[in-house]
Amino acid sequence: MKITRFEDIEAWQEARKLVNMIYDAINGSEKFQRDYRLVNQIQGAAVSSMSNIAEGFSRRSNNEFIQFLFISKSSVAEVQSQLYVALDQNYISKETFEQIFNQAETVSKLDSGFIKYLQSQPNKLNKLNKHKSPNKLNKPKQLKQPK
Repeated sequence: MKITRFEDIEAWQEARKLVNMIYDAINGSEKFQRDYRLVNQIQGAAVSSMSNIAEGFSRRSNNEFIQFLFISKSSVAEVQSQLYVALDQNYISKETFEQIFNQAETVSKLDSGFIKYLQSQPNKLNKLNKHKSPNKLNKPKQLKQPK
């Protein structure tokens, strides 16, 4: 599957699910809702993960995209750490913790897979581009969905 917009990226789709799971967990617990600092932190980290995938996709180079995917991955780790706080404070059940934590892990693994895929591309492209005219070098290429 070719990726023509950020919504096509599986990591972004899964990050969106993560954001919704975070919002549902907060909305399902009055105690959680009252912990404004934690709510802002965990929502911000989840949204950051999703947003950085989209922003990285809009950049002009694989290296920049990779940088944003690493930020997304870091934001997911932040969500996972904050989930422990929510669990320890009895804002969420162990079951909810595990579901959201596992979803975060899915996003992290997809980010990692996409990073590896993009890192494998520059050498191939550089070898191919050495023999092309400068005008052909600047044409954007469609990305393929990593497996």
